[in-house]
Amino acid sequence: MSIIAQHGEIFIILACLFGFFMAWGVGANDVANAMGTSVGSRAITIKQAIIIAVIFEFLGAWLAGGEVTNTIRKGIIDPELLQEDPQLLVYGMLAALLAAATWLLVASMKGWPVSTTHSIVGAIVGFAVAGLGAGAVDWGAVGTIAASWVVSPLLAGTIAFTLFKSVQHLIFEARDPFAAAKRYVPMYVFLVGFAVTMVTLTKGLKHVGLDLGFGVSLLFSILAGLGVAALGVAMERRVKASNRQTDQFGFTGVERVFGVLMIFTACAMAFAHGSNDVANAVGPLAAVISVVQSGGEIGGAALVPWWVLVLGGGGIVVGLVTYGHKVIATVGTGITELTPSRGFAATLAAAVTVVLASGTGLPISTTQTLVGAVLGVGLARGMAALNLRVIGTIAMSWLITLPAGAGLAILFFFTFKGMFG
Repeated sequence: MSIIAQHGEIFIILACLFGFFMAWGVGANDVANAMGTSVGSRAITIKQAIIIAVIFEFLGAWLAGGEVTNTIRKGIIDPELLQEDPQLLVYGMLAALLAAATWLLVASMKGWPVSTTHSIVGAIVGFAVAGLGAGAVDWGAVGTIAASWVVSPLLAGTIAFTLFKSVQHLIFEARDPFAAAKRYVPMYVFLVGFAVTMVTLTKGLKHVGLDLGFGVSLLFSILAGLGVAALGVAMERRVKASNRQTDQFGFTGVERVFGVLMIFTACAMAFAHGSNDVANAVGPLAAVISVVQSGGEIGGAALVPWWVLVLGGGGIVVGLVTYGHKVIATVGTGITELTPSRGFAATLAAAVTVVLASGTGLPISTTQTLVGAVLGVGLARGMAALNLRVIGTIAMSWLITLPAGAGLAILFFFTFKGMFG
């Protein structure tokens, strides 16, 4: 009787526990990034951020989480090498989940916004090198993911820089900034609704049996964008211009209009984050379930069971509620001073970058995307607006993440092999 048949139930229970722990880490560390700009710019309170995140992270994970899951599971190790010894994959994925989750726990306690994608990729590479040798790792796939770690902050930073410059030019430099805000803000709201709907429809809903063509998706996305824009217009009508003496530029009312807009971008970012980063928790978990249920078969592209996405979404929510406030403080107030207009530009840029990546199946780091976007907004105001010490600490924690994940995974891999093997 094979080890997998003998201990199958134990493996699935362990995988669910470690998967939930990993999802907890994603919530505690990464969701804070999604909400950090909204809370830091005082557009919403921590309590409101948690409610928005609970709903939209969960929806993103459940509706659009299927596409990226495959890249994490199948892209890094060649499944053929594990056919002889399928239990190695089970030990490896359990070790990877536990290692990445442990590192996220440490980082969250310190308030460091690290990458959950780095953590899990590093852990999977660590187990592959320990269990199968360096030749087993598809270094090309790792290289693609590594390239995205440079591309995503740069892309998000560039989009954020451009967006904020457009806001400055169209609204803040206008003769009547408040009237200009009322005129142009619906266009920005439309962008939010359109981008998120487009990627959800084109890539996200296949595993729930809804596969629309590109043209139909485009039409629905435009309609959704218009619907969200109409809702935004209705909400911003209630914002009155401010004539306070202290506000010589008349910007208080303008920032309040952007405060309304931040609610939409917070929802978009939470959805985008859930769709992209749930893979880090459920990818390895799905791999273990697939191997155990097939009696040791490896390779076939098994769809992620719906309850696994629910488990991932639930873990993310618990992590945010219990520990998310530390990283929210770092991202929201540590890097640069945010106002609702700056926070909006950063969040929309990050959301667009994340949904594009989620749509193409590239597991980018939401953390680095968002930090890149916040840096882009800071740079639009000049170097003096950035807190270089905090940026240095964040960069250091990013560099440690891959080796930390790999080292812990090697340790746990040999532990599981010793216990069951």
